[in-house]
Amino acid sequence: MLGTLIAYLGVALPGPVIGMMLLLVALLLLRRVPEPLKVTSTQLLKYLPLMLIPPAVGIMSQWQVILSSYVAISVALLGSLLISIPLTAWILQRMVQKKSGEKVA
Repeated sequence: MLGTLIAYLGVALPGPVIGMMLLLVALLLLRRVPEPLKVTSTQLLKYLPLMLIPPAVGIMSQWQVILSSYVAISVALLGSLLISIPLTAWILQRMVQKKSGEKVA
């Protein structure tokens, strides 16, 4: 709810995104996951597949729209793939080097 309040004050991000960033900062400062959060998140993860049903229904019901934009969607997906995989590998490599004490260039 704090994220929604901050978003209402004029930040150009959705409240849930701000809330997740605040949670990340809090967890990084704590350097651990509190037990109540661990229990709650474990329970919620059991129901994660149910959250995939609405997007699947949307894809099935809007199939003709998706087919008409097939090329644009494919280019966007391929482009994001070609950017995200090397970027993820580079970030992971830097994290491993930093953790092992090697000089990070």
